[in-house]
Amino acid sequence: MPALRALPPEAAHRLAEVQVLGHRFCNPVGLAAGFDKHGEAMDGLYKMGFGFVEVGTVTPEPQEGNPRPRVFRLVEDEAVINRYGFNSHGHAAVERRLRARQDTQLRLTRGGMPLGINLGKNKSSADAAADYVAGVQTLGPLADYLVVNVSSPNTPGLRDLQGKAELQDLLAKVLAARDALPCTQKPAVLVKIAPDLSTQDKQDIASVVCEGTLLMRVPRGCWPGMGGHAPHAAAPPQLGVDGLIVSNTTVSRPSSLQSRQRSEPGGLSGKPLRELSTQTIRDMYSLTRGQVPIIGVGGVSSGQDALEKIRAGASLVQMYTALVYHGPPVVQAVKQELEELLREQGFRNVMEAVGADHRC
Repeated sequence: MPALRALPPEAAHRLAEVQVLGHRFCNPVGLAAGFDKHGEAMDGLYKMGFGFVEVGTVTPEPQEGNPRPRVFRLVEDEAVINRYGFNSHGHAAVERRLRARQDTQLRLTRGGMPLGINLGKNKSSADAAADYVAGVQTLGPLADYLVVNVSSPNTPGLRDLQGKAELQDLLAKVLAARDALPCTQKPAVLVKIAPDLSTQDKQDIASVVCEGTLLMRVPRGCWPGMGGHAPHAAAPPQLGVDGLIVSNTTVSRPSSLQSRQRSEPGGLSGKPLRELSTQTIRDMYSLTRGQVPIIGVGGVSSGQDALEKIRAGASLVQMYTALVYHGPPVVQAVKQELEELLREQGFRNVMEAVGADHRC
């Protein structure tokens, strides 16, 4: 008998729950951005069993994206290369769709199935920050969390926004816009980063997202390496970024790739990304001292893959490419295997397993 069936139903339910980003997630397995780019299929996706769904990437104005063909299946590798280039119906169209089902989403969110919205910039935009701020203002009131996507490899110059000064400037404006929203429950703001980052890049991003975060979140007596005391330096600007999504697709091409499509330009997702994204999660969890929640994405197609990312430091995980290859049943399969592995490894819930590898 699977371990999960031996648990009382209520205990099995609690095992999978996660409380993070100001919300309850009934299970930690979500759908990554890129699948429902235009906010057209959310209700059907929740019915597949996802604990949360992320819509987008959405740009302010409608845009076609890159010329076709722009998506390539690497079947032998269970991978996909895409160079969509933020094809989007634009803020206004997505806002209309989301507003039409706002009451439905409120019920889903209360039931532990929050909604994320991934924001991007138009290719022709001269002011990237203005594009993201517009996304916050238009779509923020309809989201439980927002994602500042600065890591797609398919929009020229976008990844440059991961630079320290650029990211500080961008996030200061985005967070100010979020804080000014008229809604009572303001959305969390996360930053989605690339897996193709140097050590210095990762350190810079960690320092930016932790500005005003570590000093606010670390309990007294728990500051690592400081004898239990926070440093006496003046507190940096209170950015207050709520989390990271790690990671986007990779422009690298592992030597293990077998498909003839492997040389196509674009971002690679699926199984070949799994280890790289998990290592990036591990690095960012360590650099942020476990104080910034992480959503782990990249190559998740089994409960074991999900647990590896959770143990590396992710509080939640997302899938995309596995759905392409294995269809809707993969969602339930991943959740069931994850729950059984958590029980087998002695964890009472997902939260206990987050970052467990760092405590070994």
